[in-house]
Amino acid sequence: MSMENDIRDNDDGQGDRGGRGGDDRKDGGDRGRRGKVFYKKKVCKFTVHKWPCDYKRVDILQKFITERGKILPRRITGTSAKFQRKLARMIKIARVLALLPYVKN
Repeated sequence: MSMENDIRDNDDGQGDRGGRGGDDRKDGGDRGRRGKVFYKKKVCKFTVHKWPCDYKRVDILQKFITERGKILPRRITGTSAKFQRKLARMIKIARVLALLPYVKN
């Protein structure tokens, strides 16, 4: 009888399987955490490389357009706000002059 009482007292509802397995730490441990991930800061390519923001430079403008023809946002390209406005204007001018397509196929 005392053996049955011992089993009932130690029963935590997990059964014979033992719950989650692994460590039985109450604080959760430090599993899976690797610290902060640091990303390389994006810099404006127009200021660093001294690229001219010109509608005739199609090779430069194509780097800031998706394969569907959309203008990439600042958070992806890393351009400054000043050059992002100029870049959008130059892409739109190049589209009107048929130097860049509106939609790529």
